[in-house]
Amino acid sequence: PEVINGRTHKATVVDLSPWVEYEFRVVASNSVGIGEPSRPSALLKTKAAVPVVAPTNISGGGGSRSELVITWEPVPEELQNGEGFGYVVMLRPLGSTTWTKAVVASVEASKYVYRNESITPLSPFEVKVGVYNNEGEGTLSSISVVYSGEDEPQIAPAGASALSISAAEVEVSWQPIAWNRHTGRVLGYEVRQP
Repeated sequence: PEVINGRTHKATVVDLSPWVEYEFRVVASNSVGIGEPSRPSALLKTKAAVPVVAPTNISGGGGSRSELVITWEPVPEELQNGEGFGYVVMLRPLGSTTWTKAVVASVEASKYVYRNESITPLSPFEVKVGVYNNEGEGTLSSISVVYSGEDEPQIAPAGASALSISAAEVEVSWQPIAWNRHTGRVLGYEVRQP
């Protein structure tokens, strides 16, 4: 802090964070040195303000068919700037011009699941997440692309064959299913005996 003239008996403290409790002390100084600090002032909370820090690490994906799962890193309490804090989730199919808006009224929230039967598996969506409190809506994150949930594979593996190795073992082989928008990622196969 800057040194204040000895004839001044008050000062304005600037660049404080909104909706944070502060206490203050005053020290006197002269050419010999600095004296003992005063007792702390009573706690004083600054006024609330619109939040200015957007959530980070916007991602998601997975979920069930007809779902779009969106996740983010929650904003810490000291950056919420007031009561009534929550999140605003904006989403639209990639290439669309119309945004769908949802409000998540929980301070601790870090996830939103958008459900709509018209969503096709593995569809890309543009997503951004913002913040609000009782003072108004704040900053939105930059746009991230998140994919809707997958569907179960619609194609069976082809070319299944079995080769007897011993009296107790059979080797089964097949052609893998190639990844595409409709089959999604194949995470594994089950070998079943009819």
